Amino acid sequence: MGKANPQQLYETMRDQANQSVQSRGEKPQVLIGTATCGLAAGADQVKEDFIREIEAKGLDAEVIEVGCIGHCYAEPLAVINKPGHPAVCYGYLDEGLVHRLVEDFLDGDDPSYEYALAALDRNDVFPTFEDFPRGIYEDKMILGNCGHSDFKNIDDYIAAEGYSALAAALSKKPEEVLKAVKDANLRGRGGAGFPAGDKWEACVNVDADEKYVICNADEGDPGAFMDRSILESDPHRVIEGMILCAYAIDVRQGYLYIRAEYPLAVKHVREAIEQARGKGFLGSSVLGTDFGFDLDIFQGSGAFICGEATALVNSMEGKMGLPESRPPRLVQEGFRSKPTVLNNVKTFAYVPLIVNRGAAWFQETGTPESPGTAVFSLVGKINQTGLVEVPMGTTLRQLIEEVGGGLPNEREFKAVQIGGPSGGCLPESALDVPIDFDSLHEAGAIMGSGGLVVMDQDDCMVAVARYFLEFTQHESCGKCTFCRLGTKHMLDILTGITRGEGDSDTLNMLEELAEDICDGSLCNLGRTAPNPVLTTLRYFRDEYQAHIEEGRCPALVCRDLILYYIEPPKCSKLCNVCVGSCPTEAIFTRDDGLKEIDQDKCVKCDNCRKACPAEYDAVAKLSPPILPAEKEKSPK
Repeated sequence: MGKANPQQLYETMRDQANQSVQSRGEKPQVLIGTATCGLAAGADQVKEDFIREIEAKGLDAEVIEVGCIGHCYAEPLAVINKPGHPAVCYGYLDEGLVHRLVEDFLDGDDPSYEYALAALDRNDVFPTFEDFPRGIYEDKMILGNCGHSDFKNIDDYIAAEGYSALAAALSKKPEEVLKAVKDANLRGRGGAGFPAGDKWEACVNVDADEKYVICNADEGDPGAFMDRSILESDPHRVIEGMILCAYAIDVRQGYLYIRAEYPLAVKHVREAIEQARGKGFLGSSVLGTDFGFDLDIFQGSGAFICGEATALVNSMEGKMGLPESRPPRLVQEGFRSKPTVLNNVKTFAYVPLIVNRGAAWFQETGTPESPGTAVFSLVGKINQTGLVEVPMGTTLRQLIEEVGGGLPNEREFKAVQIGGPSGGCLPESALDVPIDFDSLHEAGAIMGSGGLVVMDQDDCMVAVARYFLEFTQHESCGKCTFCRLGTKHMLDILTGITRGEGDSDTLNMLEELAEDICDGSLCNLGRTAPNPVLTTLRYFRDEYQAHIEEGRCPALVCRDLILYYIEPPKCSKLCNVCVGSCPTEAIFTRDDGLKEIDQDKCVKCDNCRKACPAEYDAVAKLSPPILPAEKEKSPK
């Protein structure tokens, strides 16, 4: 180490950051959630509305962009922090509500609690997020700053203990940082759950003149947005974790591999890297020491396979993004044939907390084998979609019913897909399975990167399995035969089943083929691609049998097994709404004035059923069974 005292340099910066943040807090602040979820819901317009209304009133208030607070179901969101009042979060914002809040709260003293989603500070007036059922289960370790601090201002991060772990670590030996991560049993949050400390140690033990650290932010799972939200909302936490990793294993260069479809994440990370360089946290002399480390961004082109470690490295080297057989592992021979540590966004985000607070603190949360928290994106048929962070060991039932608010409109729960397109579909009987790497594996699913899709009674599990397999089959790189041809053959079989095709041997053949693909594929894309099929066969076999043996789709989803029928007693002769809604002119008026559907022209678009006035409810959606004698004539 050099002669500079990194702790003293940091404390000076922290004092300056605290003064800056405190001075800003002397006047009212409006924090607008402008991560991708907020922008998609209209946060940009809400921000402009606040600025316009504040200027019209001549108020001395500041409008600040922040990241994702997690309650995406209520976007656009804003937090109003006015001195003398608790900070209050308002959801479902529009121009009218913005006008009301500026006039009554910012210009007056009425917080308009009737429009509030929750308070952020403890008070006796209005419940906080922690008082909600969701808040009882959540434990925001790595999402703590998201939605509450200005991601564009490094002072906000420093004032919240940011980079304090790095300053403390630079006064210690690198092996002490490595020991803290190993003792914490931090398991990689990219899906496999391999201990991060073991991976780092393996890299340390390889003698090489150069080594690299790479953050895998190639988040390609449908419905997953955890990594994206963290990079958009709190990029410095991930950067600090990477610097600590580099210090622990003696690395001088690192990369963040971010898919180009995440332009906002790329922008925020690039700005954060420049700010970190400006403060001396990155560069040839980190905080005045003789430890040097720098970061660059590599933008991936969106191939799902590039989330696999070796394929990711190949794409960074300008090669085709194809996986390689292992060994050698990346820690032995990775980027540019040098030892490389590659971890997920969330994995790096935990590291500053572990270094600061200790391995024992981290292990207090979660389970003995899977300590810490799990971050999920809740999507699908669930009331409170969004980003959540719960302790490992929380059950799926608690996550869906309490944290996510259950299913809307009192719909009946059917299944939950966990672990992305290569994860598993678990039924209600599995809802009490605790969320951790090992328990989910035993149930037939995987933790994955954290995507969670909730399905209700209107979802067909055969169609769901086909949907996810179609995604993985399309994204297969084609390098190995089992994945290239096996998934295609499975997809053809599933497509046939959705049309009522197959016999008593079809499901056995499908199951055997799925297991062969798991055993014979080169990388984890192929090895896990059959999971949705295997779990739906395990838990929802009766639906497969209904499709094959009865030619019936119980959920009324598979188009070839349903028909639309206008019930004469309910049809009004004077109403022509269904006729106008049909894109193929399949609906015609009979001689008696009632409507009928030409089944040869009907494309099962569902427009007529939706358009039919509720007082008539004349359009029925049916899945009549195909009789054995008629099965040979069923659509192919």
